[in-house]
Amino acid sequence: MGRHNELGLLGEEKAVAYLLEKGYTILERNYRFGRAEVDIIAGNGAHILFVEVKTRSSLKFGYPEEALNSRKQQLISKAASEYMYQHKLEMEIRFDVISILKLKDGSWQIEHLEDAFFNY
Repeated sequence: MGRHNELGLLGEEKAVAYLLEKGYTILERNYRFGRAEVDIIAGNGAHILFVEVKTRSSLKFGYPEEALNSRKQQLISKAASEYMYQHKLEMEIRFDVISILKLKDGSWQIEHLEDAFFNY
């Protein structure tokens, strides 16, 4: 497995721990529909969250959340619609991004961007 893949998996683990600490329930991880993948699907009682996790080890290529382009947003939105349909859920949905930066000292900077983009 490539170093970037390992970093991505570590980032997802950090994101799950963060969400659990904030009181969210993890409903699913790495949900796939067609060409789309949603990293984390979580609930908080009021919303179903479709969470994209972006992890970087430096800012050389910009902030992690800047890597989420409109095509990826459309794919996540389609996957979210399918998930809601399959599970017969009629709750409010939200698209969040958890941006994670591994700092040089080994610590992690986590930023939770709620309502990061809208349903298409």
